Amino acid sequence: MNFLKFSPRIGFFLGFAACASLLAVGAYLQFVEELEPCPLCISQRLAILATGVIFLIAGLHNRGRKVYALCSAAAALIGASVSARHVWLQHLPPEEVPECSPGLEYVFQHFPLADTIKLMLTGTGECAKIDWTLLGLSIPAWTLFAFLSLAGWACLQFFNDADAV
Repeated sequence: MNFLKFSPRIGFFLGFAACASLLAVGAYLQFVEELEPCPLCISQRLAILATGVIFLIAGLHNRGRKVYALCSAAAALIGASVSARHVWLQHLPPEEVPECSPGLEYVFQHFPLADTIKLMLTGTGECAKIDWTLLGLSIPAWTLFAFLSLAGWACLQFFNDADAV
């Protein structure tokens, strides 16, 4: 029995639209609200971008629905793990928060690529700072919720029958 009333192709395009909306909110918070993203925030944006690109390719290709669903779910779950680490860092006691690092621009110019990637995935002291909340949840907490929702949406496309209207 199919509870979804649209084709998997439309489902993948809706997943892409959700990812594009999340990136637009991130850009708004950065450029309008002037909230500078930390290394983990940038890593989460890259994961949202990767998930959205997979959703878009799946919608355009319109074949291999299950493979694309698994790939997009995996990308979303990788992003969820980065978000979960970010939420964990924000809830550490102040004495356990890692030290702050130099700015990302400096890191990209002067650090080896492996060290830069490690920094972007593990986070630094500035990642523990909470600048904005909505309904008591920080941006990384909302992003974690979004990633888990995207992974769930991708799994729905895995089971979505191609015969849907």
